[in-house]
Amino acid sequence: MTRPVDARSDQYVEDVAALDPITATMAGIPGHDDRLPDLSPAGFDAMEEVQRRALAEVAALTPSDERERVAQEAFAERLGLTVEKAEAGFERSAFSVISSAAHSVREVFDLMPTDTDDDWRTIGDRLAAVPAALAGYRETLTAEADAGRVSARRQYVEVAGQIRAWTGQEGAGGDFFAHLVGTAPDGLREALTGVATAASAAFADFGRFVADDLTPRGREVDGVGRDRYALESRYFLGAAVDLEETYRWGWEELKRIEDEMAATARRIVPGGTVDDAVKVLDTDPARDCGSREAFQAWMQDRADDILARFDGVHFDIAEPIRTIACKVSPVNDGGAWYHPPSEDFSRPGTMWFSFPDDHTVFSKWRETTTVFHEGVPGHHLQCAQVVHRADLLNRWQRLLCWISGHGEGWALYSERLMDELGYFDDPGDRLGFLDMQGFRAARVIVDIGVHLGLTIPTDNAYGWRPGEVWDAARVHEFMRGHSRMEDGQLGFEVNRYLGWPGQAPSYKVGERIWLEARDELKARKGADGSGFDLKDFHTNALNLGAIGLDPLKAALGRL
Repeated sequence: MTRPVDARSDQYVEDVAALDPITATMAGIPGHDDRLPDLSPAGFDAMEEVQRRALAEVAALTPSDERERVAQEAFAERLGLTVEKAEAGFERSAFSVISSAAHSVREVFDLMPTDTDDDWRTIGDRLAAVPAALAGYRETLTAEADAGRVSARRQYVEVAGQIRAWTGQEGAGGDFFAHLVGTAPDGLREALTGVATAASAAFADFGRFVADDLTPRGREVDGVGRDRYALESRYFLGAAVDLEETYRWGWEELKRIEDEMAATARRIVPGGTVDDAVKVLDTDPARDCGSREAFQAWMQDRADDILARFDGVHFDIAEPIRTIACKVSPVNDGGAWYHPPSEDFSRPGTMWFSFPDDHTVFSKWRETTTVFHEGVPGHHLQCAQVVHRADLLNRWQRLLCWISGHGEGWALYSERLMDELGYFDDPGDRLGFLDMQGFRAARVIVDIGVHLGLTIPTDNAYGWRPGEVWDAARVHEFMRGHSRMEDGQLGFEVNRYLGWPGQAPSYKVGERIWLEARDELKARKGADGSGFDLKDFHTNALNLGAIGLDPLKAALGRL
């Protein structure tokens, strides 16, 4: 059978990989690992032309069947919003503590193999390309600033500090690039040290450009305003939501979760508060891994155990997906994330944790829910399943399509699923789960609030700053009052929300839409739900691939 949508989508993958070798490496597409993309205005022009042409040509095709119809809808939604953001002038100037081309250039080296001499030579070739890539990016950011398109000043200041840490100018982490080549084979190390030194120097120079040239031109105000935020929200969710209603729901959801937290805390310390329970948990040696190395071993054991338990019960897990790698990142920016496997599964799906320099307690109770989120049944089952199902999904669906609301919403749905299945019966683990759920609900409130310039409800359940307008200081104060993060990690998180509008709410709002989709399907299977099978729901939903949440609900509605 001729599959025109698949064929054109697959061609788009090849076009993107040729222009953006970083995306190729992240997707596990071979043949591009020795290069970096052109980050100059000409490079952005070339990529945007490829996107516009593919969008128009896929939209003009007639799908061969329902599967291609879903693929076409997914492609149109994703590329349509990508082009819309580019035409609005948001893409090239976007610059934050977690998302910029500079971050991508640094992070891609985490994914490169080091098993053979040829692997190291490839690393050397890519390191040698760093100065030119950053020079092109500098040209783009300067042109954007000259046109009045800049990020908030706070983001430039913070990223300049990150770069100083990456290059060993400050902090305890040392020079990332020197560490990278420090374990290279003897016969190659000297040459690799030369290109690593040049790469580090180029990053240091780029960091000075960010500090000295861009910072004075950055916006004083962190919020991006309604027009941009509405577009960013649609992009991250793959769905249009009522922002004011979602803001109100965030307050209600936070209160619901924190009431549950209070009840759970009393199971740990009878008559005690959440803070009392946290103190007990944090001083319990049995709940602290004690070191980064022990934490890595613990999360690997936990992920492997759930994979074994779930196969054939709540999910059908194909053999290639039964392997997951769990690692602690060599950099100390903070956070946790997942990288999908390569197309041939030679690189397994990998769950990463990063801890700030001042991190001293490696809590199991805090991070059990994160292992479920990033690993199983979260991102690993979701993303690795998509890579595996070449019989159902085209290469663009399997390798390049990602929607935060779909992916992060699934990961939060997975945490909620683990609660439904009894995996948080331990009150400490349950408090960690609820703490992160509340944290994500609080992010809905502050993200929408600060970027839309909303007022704090006069009748909020906490009696906190009624009628005041959100700003960065109030975001930090509110998140400090509704999370148990260490100061360094919380500071990073707050700067992330301020610089990446619409992304943080996509977790909790995405979960909300996933649960609605499940409930709607269950209702269609009969009033008592007897015709609904949970494993079938998981299988059918994940086999659709990454897809915007509005198209997801439409596709599930046709099952």
